[in-house]
Amino acid sequence: MFKLIGALLIIGTTTWAGFEASSHLTRRPKQLRIIKDSLRALDAEIMYSHTPLGEAAKKISLQMPEPAARLYEIFSEKLSKTDAVVKSAWKESLDEIWHDTDMKAGEYEILMQFGESLGRHDRYTQQKQILLAVTHLDREESEAREKQKKYEKIMKSLGVLSGLLFIILLF
Repeated sequence: MFKLIGALLIIGTTTWAGFEASSHLTRRPKQLRIIKDSLRALDAEIMYSHTPLGEAAKKISLQMPEPAARLYEIFSEKLSKTDAVVKSAWKESLDEIWHDTDMKAGEYEILMQFGESLGRHDRYTQQKQILLAVTHLDREESEAREKQKKYEKIMKSLGVLSGLLFIILLF
């Protein structure tokens, strides 16, 4: 009886681990798409509404789902301080939310490079910087989707099969 309960616990745990690893692969492309959409919204706020950066960030934080909502909320709060530097406010905001995302170092670098130029140029140059960041994120998103297609089922199956292997080796 105890062996059966132990076997079920092992299979359940390894299956859960496989599905959890698979869910990271699923969330990453979604989060990239949300970040790209937030950059496009920022572009629209800057170019067409002529909204100051702090206000634009606040508006975007109310419109976008996570993780972009939190990123722009923190960014807008940091910009509201009197001695705020846009570049460091962006970096600090990104650092604060990054551990809660499933994105990789490549996306972090793209967003950091974007932050270097944020608020330093006229509207048209800023628009070009936004489009450049979106283009790079498009590439990362397509790679993330390919990785998801390639490894999602493998991770789930690996969880179940590793549990079965562990049980066979134990009993």
